[in-house]
Amino acid sequence: MRNQTRDALLLAIGGFALLSTGDSLVKTMAGEWPGPAIASLRYVVGTLGLSALLLWREGLAGFQFDRLGWHAVRGFGVAFSATTFFTAVQIMPFAAATAISFTSPMITALLAAALLGEPLRRETWIASIAAFAGVIVVLRPNFAAIGPAAVLPMFAALGMALLMIGNRAVLGRGSALAMQVNVAIFATLFLLVITVAGHFSGIAALHVGVPSWSVVGRSAMIALTGSGAHALIYMATSRAGAGTIAPMTYFQLIMAGFYGWLLFDEHPDLTALGGAAIIIAAGLYLWRAGRIIDEPQGTD
Repeated sequence: MRNQTRDALLLAIGGFALLSTGDSLVKTMAGEWPGPAIASLRYVVGTLGLSALLLWREGLAGFQFDRLGWHAVRGFGVAFSATTFFTAVQIMPFAAATAISFTSPMITALLAAALLGEPLRRETWIASIAAFAGVIVVLRPNFAAIGPAAVLPMFAALGMALLMIGNRAVLGRGSALAMQVNVAIFATLFLLVITVAGHFSGIAALHVGVPSWSVVGRSAMIALTGSGAHALIYMATSRAGAGTIAPMTYFQLIMAGFYGWLLFDEHPDLTALGGAAIIIAAGLYLWRAGRIIDEPQGTD
């Protein structure tokens, strides 16, 4: 059992490291292609590959869309998160954008209370207030430098929260692969609409020109690393449970800081690091509070 848990944690670390690797590739394309277009191409490639795998393993039965509305919510959440986060990492420090996006667990808890009627515990309020205080600290230098666009990672966190809420609503409605393909299909549709709208919006930064082969190749790599990351995280969860691997999520932030330093010469100041630490502490507090409630209580 100990070896199984160790293997699960290593798989999770690998998965979250791959996610940061893909995000770092997005940042290398700053000024070459807009974030929504990169997200669209990434999901077109990923959806085609995953759909082919699903067709081979489960046939047409794997493409059933039970509870269609919730699948649409999941797809919109992914599309909204990818668009805003890909744009954010192109215009602000990598680690700062990643840190702010880690408010997603707190936003998920708040939305679960509002949309699913789940109880809103005191711990949720404490974690949410602390996390958003951390966001304000991290935003301080970034807001001064780039203006309102610095809040884009918060929108990315909101998108991921919508995905989590949708996941709860469709739990058990298909295999893990089918659920991944279903959300990818809807995400791709929403992303294409967002990309086209941005192209015709008149905003120069959102104009979609013909991409270079380098951009196409890096977008395909983002699709590959993203799909690989989700597969590793799923395998980790199946071995040790979501509660055990949840803290490993923050390895993604460590990798973001490493890539920011190594590839983009970014050096967060102590204030930004302090804000990121507050966000991480809030997330771990909420996770710990949830585990205590979920654990069976002994009798005297």
